[in-house]
Amino acid sequence: MQIDEEQLKKFILESKFVSKKDIDLATKTAETKKQKFGDILLSEGKISEIDLKRMEAFVLGIPFINLTNQKIDFSVLSLIPEPIARNDNIIAYKKSEDTLEVAMLDVDDLPVIDFIKKRSGLKILPRLTDTASIKSTLVQYRKSLNAEFKNIIQKESTAFKNSQNENEGDTKSLEKSESELKEMAEDLPVIKIVDSLIFHAILQNASDIHIEPGEKELTVRYRIDGILHDTMVLDKNAGAGITARIKVLANLKLDEKRLPQDGRFKKEQDGEKISFRVSTLPTFFGEKTVMRILKENTHGFSLETLGFHGEGLERIHNSLTQKTGMVLATGPTGSGKTTTLYTMLDILNKPEVNISTVEDPIEYQMPRVNQTQVKPEIGLSFANGLRSLLRQDPDIIMVGEIRDGETAGLAVNASLTGHLVLSTIHTNSAAGAIPRLIDMGVESFLITATVKTIIAQRLVRKLTSNKEKYFLSSAEIKNLAKVIDLDRVLGFLKTENIVGDKDTWEKIPFYKAVKSNEFEDGYSSRTGMHEVLKVTPTIKDMIISGKSQDDIEIQAKKEGMMTMLEDGVFQAVLGVTTLEEVFRVVSE
Repeated sequence: MQIDEEQLKKFILESKFVSKKDIDLATKTAETKKQKFGDILLSEGKISEIDLKRMEAFVLGIPFINLTNQKIDFSVLSLIPEPIARNDNIIAYKKSEDTLEVAMLDVDDLPVIDFIKKRSGLKILPRLTDTASIKSTLVQYRKSLNAEFKNIIQKESTAFKNSQNENEGDTKSLEKSESELKEMAEDLPVIKIVDSLIFHAILQNASDIHIEPGEKELTVRYRIDGILHDTMVLDKNAGAGITARIKVLANLKLDEKRLPQDGRFKKEQDGEKISFRVSTLPTFFGEKTVMRILKENTHGFSLETLGFHGEGLERIHNSLTQKTGMVLATGPTGSGKTTTLYTMLDILNKPEVNISTVEDPIEYQMPRVNQTQVKPEIGLSFANGLRSLLRQDPDIIMVGEIRDGETAGLAVNASLTGHLVLSTIHTNSAAGAIPRLIDMGVESFLITATVKTIIAQRLVRKLTSNKEKYFLSSAEIKNLAKVIDLDRVLGFLKTENIVGDKDTWEKIPFYKAVKSNEFEDGYSSRTGMHEVLKVTPTIKDMIISGKSQDDIEIQAKKEGMMTMLEDGVFQAVLGVTTLEEVFRVVSE
């Protein structure tokens, strides 16, 4: 269903929305940039999107649909899963016996039309709409899902509570046997509750699900973009069944409630493979369960999209050209270290090299990379796995985490014997990795001989496109200068041509989050703040002579390292995040 551009030009001209001169200029620009004529008019502000889409619909001979403020029945809306609706800008809004009307930004998107046709079994009738309509309707997914979620949970937890009361009678206070717990886990209401919790967590891009027992109730929380949000409060009686169901999925011992347990399971949703890492922990009011959600087929990252730039980016690329040595990523749990390692592996993943990994868990599956899962229960630890890997003729080794002296020593020896080793270690800063390795028993001279680059990182929430520009007052600039060297940051901004040579902090804009129906707090997804420490000859001498972490960091800054806090302010100037978010995540 191609748009006849000549006919579109003629219609726009007759409608007197755009002058002939502007149409001619847009035509030339479209030919030069190899873009659509209408898109050029839109980007130059010569026509509004709603007017352009109405005219395109007229030329195509199909209706234009405005869905803004229109309530769509959830049974129709959900015929297209939210991720597809969001990514492909397509909304199902009207259904008859054998047809489905869908509103789209691009009716030429035949693959998605074909997909919806196969999925629904209905004849698809494409209609043209605008971005505002798509955005306002996407909000309905979240509202409808939340309403549906609450209905299912409340209904099923009540049914579960009633069945428990009937079955328990006088034995209410007694501990349940394994067979009773298994029966609870297979109870239909419990299965529906757990499936709903998982389904909605995935839809909302949560990284973790927390199920926390209290004195009188069970609280469910999702961690979204690094922040925990209360999702649901359930009757406390539902806790035992939900925990039992998750234990069955993760193959854990049902009747073991006194000791922590760890397990994992996999699931597929909307064609996406997802792994769940499960942890149970005894607390005063019962077992707390946390599920970490890991999307296996997440790919397509680059170092730039992760937030690396400038000198730090160059340092990482240089370290990846080495044949031997160690590259370490540091930071707390959930700071994106593993994603950074996988992105580096993706750069190194070429037919002429053998890449082997030992991980716990395997978070992303990569083609042509030999990935080994740690299994401590049968004696396959990081150290034993790494020892075996070295007999597999690898060129590049990735160790998921250096947790102890034995693994650290083996990783160091691997890099000394002709391998490039990538790994993670838990420290708060790049310079902090040095004393951590020494504390694990690695000799200083071995660190200087092997460690090439150390990356430290945190994740900050990204602003949506709906943000508000503002400038710092003199008082705010003075307060900011108390915690960070603003002259250094200004130097980095000028070096990377983000601001002009004569710009001062009074003239540099920052941004605030603006709440919307779609994004309640004005943020969506996350990006990284980094510091990249290169182990230079000077820093090697300092390590050998036993200098402190602070001294090493001061020297690294003299040699051009941007600290995490400086990088955070840099990202705030770019409009990626806010100063408030930067200081929430990292401080010095």
